[in-house]
Amino acid sequence: MDHISSVFSFLDAGVSPWHAAAESVRRLEEAGFLRLEESAPWALAPGGSYYVTRNGSAVLAFRLPVQPIRGWRLALSHSDAPTWRVKNTCVEQAGYTKLETEGYGGMLMGTWLDRPLTLAGRVVVRTAEGLASRLVYLDRDLLTIPSVAIHFDRGVNDGRKWDPQVDLQPLYGEAGCPALLELIAQEAGVAPADILTWDLCLAVRQKATRIGPDGAFFMSPRIDDLECAATTLLGFLESEPQPAVAGVWGMLDNEEVGSSSRQGAEGTFLSDTLHRILHCLGQDAQDAWQIAANSLILSADNGHAIHPNHPEKSDPQNAPRMNGGVVIKVNASQKYTTDAVSAALFEQICREAQIPVQRFANRADMPGGSTLGNLQGHSISSPMLDIGLAQLAMHSAVETAGTKDIAHMTAAVRAFYQRPFTCCGDGLYSL
Repeated sequence: MDHISSVFSFLDAGVSPWHAAAESVRRLEEAGFLRLEESAPWALAPGGSYYVTRNGSAVLAFRLPVQPIRGWRLALSHSDAPTWRVKNTCVEQAGYTKLETEGYGGMLMGTWLDRPLTLAGRVVVRTAEGLASRLVYLDRDLLTIPSVAIHFDRGVNDGRKWDPQVDLQPLYGEAGCPALLELIAQEAGVAPADILTWDLCLAVRQKATRIGPDGAFFMSPRIDDLECAATTLLGFLESEPQPAVAGVWGMLDNEEVGSSSRQGAEGTFLSDTLHRILHCLGQDAQDAWQIAANSLILSADNGHAIHPNHPEKSDPQNAPRMNGGVVIKVNASQKYTTDAVSAALFEQICREAQIPVQRFANRADMPGGSTLGNLQGHSISSPMLDIGLAQLAMHSAVETAGTKDIAHMTAAVRAFYQRPFTCCGDGLYSL
């Protein structure tokens, strides 16, 4: 499968964080990675390839060198996207049956209206052995969030303030229609009474598709951040292991709501895993400190492309464009982790591999968002930088990005894992 098709299939499969994690696991197992459980003992072999999950929505995979570890190479992304989480599955009003939802993450609310929607996520079910989580995806046009007609809201085109409790609740069916829980139970393979609870969200069913006369761009739900998750995973799997370097790939959860969960960047999933690897291999705390200093972490999350209709929204000197290459994100207030040393090191790797890079910075009069990197830095002290790919309509129900950038990021991450370098002192590197 070529890179574009591979990324498109990842975007299509990742209808919820749990589905994105499951697709990652499928690809890792296909590549020969062995599953570990946090709740069980680990027995790691030098040269082995392993993965572990947390909450079913975050994944860490790693390749061990034959020699003792002397450095980590990590690429991190996130599995979640702004959406609507389901609170209740049956609310009857005005002769209709609706769902009750709550917003998850900051989103362009109006983009969710008047389009076919469905449900995806997981349910926890009762089994003969106890409790089990089951993925569910109702792969049909099932829901919609209807707009109010312009005849009832003449000023709508002058600007609209959305009330998510009133305006953004999805229509399911007529009053008394077949219960949604019956459809969910059928998908999960259980009786409705065996569903105990759920983590369900609205999902846009539109597939990733190329647009433009030559297919230079593509549109898809969840480009932020599953494009980075898919391309970094491709680069990781395609890379050749390096002596004494452990390659680690990660996709964490809950970035869109602050990462403050056990499976997010402010949790301990990554630090727990790295410490456990070293413990299993018999390497001590002295090794851990040296390894951290001789490592580099990529926080991969997409950035804003210059907008064709609103170029004034971008910094005039640091405005990346779609298909212009990997974006290095910088911010004076440290919302991004990039500094001169980490940027120079990554740029040199890309330069040698002939991969284009570009810079992103916000306008000085316009604050921007942050990502998982600066939060992960609270528990991992390694040098880090924030990268991504340029896209439009970030946090829309359907976003737009550059098709050529899929190859740019895949190649950059592959080169990142393969290029040997050594930290010789604070801010000093040999390549």
